[in-house]
Amino acid sequence: MSAPTLPIALTPGDPCGIGPEIIARTWREQPLLVHGCFVAGDAGVMRRAMALVCGGVPFPVASIEAPSEAWWVPPGCLPVLQVVAPAPVLPWGVVDARAGQLAGECVLWATRAALRGEVSAIVTAPLHKEALHAAGAPWDQYPGHTELLQAECARDAGVPLARMPVRMMLANDELRTVLVSIHLSMREALDAITPQQVMQTLQIAHDALLRLLGRVPRIAVAGVNPHAGEGGLFGREEIEVLQPVIAQAVAKGMDVLGPYAPDTVFMRARHAPGHPGEFDAVVAMYHDQGLIPVKYLGVEQGVNVTLGLPLIRTSPDHGTAFDLAGQGKADASSLVQALRMARQLAGLPL
Repeated sequence: MSAPTLPIALTPGDPCGIGPEIIARTWREQPLLVHGCFVAGDAGVMRRAMALVCGGVPFPVASIEAPSEAWWVPPGCLPVLQVVAPAPVLPWGVVDARAGQLAGECVLWATRAALRGEVSAIVTAPLHKEALHAAGAPWDQYPGHTELLQAECARDAGVPLARMPVRMMLANDELRTVLVSIHLSMREALDAITPQQVMQTLQIAHDALLRLLGRVPRIAVAGVNPHAGEGGLFGREEIEVLQPVIAQAVAKGMDVLGPYAPDTVFMRARHAPGHPGEFDAVVAMYHDQGLIPVKYLGVEQGVNVTLGLPLIRTSPDHGTAFDLAGQGKADASSLVQALRMARQLAGLPL
């Protein structure tokens, strides 16, 4: 019997953090949502997490031999494909190089499986950047998930990293933001606001949202400076970079507007009860400009979507929460939303 479609792989993230726990909680509380999904990780890590979440109530963790077997695992059972060497019991809530290596290896396996056409999407639980770096080569060259995914996709395609541009979109039910730059210092982020970078961001955002929405998306561009530069009084990036690029995007058939004052554009874009947003997404100029508004609306509902890759990847909009790890209290809402988004993008039933 063949599988209905390709399954979704979840990676456990850092086993010293809340990643395995929120996956276990999702399996226990969302049996329909996890149908056709599996964990690409370590069975021992997931049994420990499931015991933490269930408080001694039995919830089996089943080892599978291939991704397609995820479809045939019965409800009330968590399927795990062992893709790493069996892990030792690691301490909760600490930076550990062994945890960083496990997290990195799981993501690498899932990325390659997606590129081989074995899974329809990957959903990544949070890893810890310091632990990943502590694991040494090759993991220490990646600031996080996004850069690891980008590098592996570029390697698979046989192209330089520059020809595999990616962007981060943070989304919830009320707001979507797409970032021109991701993990850069503030000074470097300002230098990254170039015509090429902004146009590339607009194109990637347009293409991704066109697929997601089934229509041309309406995209707002946030300014760089207070009041979007106030006609050059507070900076000239809007005049010299953003306005020409927006004109070029419109000439290419995109519905792009701005640049707008960054202190109001997110409110204008927000879809709230009784207040339909003016835009489908906002392109933000740097990391915190775009992430603060989404996270303020509720970290537990935010989803990180990597745009520009030849695969689907979503992630919860929070970190490893070492301060909560091992207590059985972690909220799985953001992971649930990330899994819903992955299923939607992959065309799987919700």
